[in-house]
Amino acid sequence: MTSERPEGTSDFDAILASQAPEASASTNPPSSRREAREQAERAATTSTRSERRSASTTESTYPPREKRSRKGLIAAIVTLVLLAGVAGGGLYVWNTFEPQIRSVMGWEEPIDFEGVGSGEVMVSIAEGDTGQDIAKTLKSRGVTKTVDAFYETLIEEKPEPVFHPGVYQLKKQMSARAALDALLDPANKIERTVLIREGDTGATILEELSASTEIPLAEFEAAVADPTVFGIPATAPSIEGWLFPAMYTFDPGLSAQQVVQVLVDRTITALDAAGVPVEERERILTIASVVQREARLEEDFYKVSRVIQNRLAVDMKLEMDSTAQYGDTTKTDSVWSTQEALESQNPWNTYQKTGLPIGPIASPGDTAIAAAMAPADGSWLFFVTVNLDTGETVFTNTVDEHGTAVKQLRAWCAENPDKGC
Repeated sequence: MTSERPEGTSDFDAILASQAPEASASTNPPSSRREAREQAERAATTSTRSERRSASTTESTYPPREKRSRKGLIAAIVTLVLLAGVAGGGLYVWNTFEPQIRSVMGWEEPIDFEGVGSGEVMVSIAEGDTGQDIAKTLKSRGVTKTVDAFYETLIEEKPEPVFHPGVYQLKKQMSARAALDALLDPANKIERTVLIREGDTGATILEELSASTEIPLAEFEAAVADPTVFGIPATAPSIEGWLFPAMYTFDPGLSAQQVVQVLVDRTITALDAAGVPVEERERILTIASVVQREARLEEDFYKVSRVIQNRLAVDMKLEMDSTAQYGDTTKTDSVWSTQEALESQNPWNTYQKTGLPIGPIASPGDTAIAAAMAPADGSWLFFVTVNLDTGETVFTNTVDEHGTAVKQLRAWCAENPDKGC
């Protein structure tokens, strides 16, 4: 059954009438078909806006503000703290709370620095240090960021690196790769090397040590003022003879006393190796020092030692020019002692003193120490070097034989006036 409608109305008019809301008392009925259509469109628009408002109050796509992530809130606070601290301590905040900040932000902690670093730092590698030992040293000195950074770089290196003991000049905050390269570069190894020659006196040795280590000479002189602090017998008049001649390389940072102790310890090692009894150390060093200054050729060391022993055995003055020259204040380069030196009453002058000098007159080496302990067999009481170029030395038993040898030396000197005669 179809519904009835007034004559003259269309289907469109009927649709409008069914969709339009009831008009209020203040709403005028449409006066035309056009006006009716406009009213219907306005009603539809109003309905849509109302629905949107209603929906917005009942359900939202985003979570309520009070339910937002607590982590996000903390991150926001951290960010604000950092930003606020830029002008007044932001760096302090970062340095102090970096692990906590990284944990909250979810940032991974780097284990390595970048680049070649800056500044300067000394790193010491000891004999027997392993890769792990070196990695720990670098971390503790501020060179690398972590132990793992260097160690992991090291174990991946092929062939396996070889490290040499010593002190190296590196930089702070270097990458592990840069630190490894620096340690393998010989140019970065700091060496303070000094050669102490056999027969050098204590005064000369201290000067050499000062020049090589850049430690003031006054500090060395103060360090040796009391020889007993180095384990030297209290009967020794000075540290003379106890500074072993050899090539040394010293680490930077050592004190004058520590440097001297190295030389003294080396002397004790040499004495022990030669079988010198502890109570005989000073006496053997004294004999050896004279042998060192008098003999020229190694095979003659043992003969000179025998001459000394033979003279001591018969209570004969040694009359060694080296001992007279030790206390001479008018030293020259000549092999001949000055009259002043021969007449000096200093306790080292064996022209005036019977027996051994009061102590060593120089630093003897291994051969001289061995000769002092085990002199050659022979009855000689005299000797003199007759050729300063070759070192040829004549050993004799009598005064006349010795006089003939001395003439031989004078003749050689006359032919070679520029050879130190």
